Amino acid sequence: MTDQADLWFGGRLRLRQPERGGHRAGTDAVLLAHLLRPDPGATIFDLGAGTGAVGLAVALLHPECRVVLVERDSGLTGLARENVENNGMTGRVRVVEADILSPGRERHSAGLTPGMADLVLTNPPFFDEARHRNSPHPGKRDAHSFGKGDLDGWVRTCADVLAADGRLGLVHRADALGQCLDALGNRFGAIAVRPVHARDDRPAIRILATARKGSRAPMMLLPPLVLQDAEGRFTPAVEAMHRGEA
Repeated sequence: MTDQADLWFGGRLRLRQPERGGHRAGTDAVLLAHLLRPDPGATIFDLGAGTGAVGLAVALLHPECRVVLVERDSGLTGLARENVENNGMTGRVRVVEADILSPGRERHSAGLTPGMADLVLTNPPFFDEARHRNSPHPGKRDAHSFGKGDLDGWVRTCADVLAADGRLGLVHRADALGQCLDALGNRFGAIAVRPVHARDDRPAIRILATARKGSRAPMMLLPPLVLQDAEGRFTPAVEAMHRGEA
């Protein structure tokens, strides 16, 4: 692990992350942290939190809310706890070490009690381990790869943790849209999908999806979000998000 902290949001947030080679949070986490505006006093869960980038960013943006960081890797949870303390958020951000894909009884005993969250944010592992060449680095491999059916199990846990009418926000690969919709299935409605493009003349590389537990409202496809201009610079909206502005 590195002792050097990454500075986010103009230096207002300091994040210790794994050394190069391990999974390090970046633009996906920034987009996810800005995806939904929580109600004042909401309890927000960051499922698969890693070192806590998304949850801590939300805690900074919405200081009236409580945040729970959920991660199964003990090394990452250790860094997450350091990040909570180093950013002065001990009173309203806590870390739970739990496997999101474990059976319900194990999850519940670890602290993932049903109906606890008003809002869940998650960046699930992106790749099918049977079709993707895994990284030799264990941390990156675990963060990036899923087994068959794991996305459905991951979303099922999101639904279990959420209170009735709670909201879900996730980021995933654009070509995984069908899998995401299948996993959301009958658990969620009011699904809204925003494609994310590196540049406006290129295919989407990510999707940002929001949904509401138990809703019967129809799905919406939203206008795209473009990350960079023709010169490769962040667009004004994306640059503002990296500065921590709404």
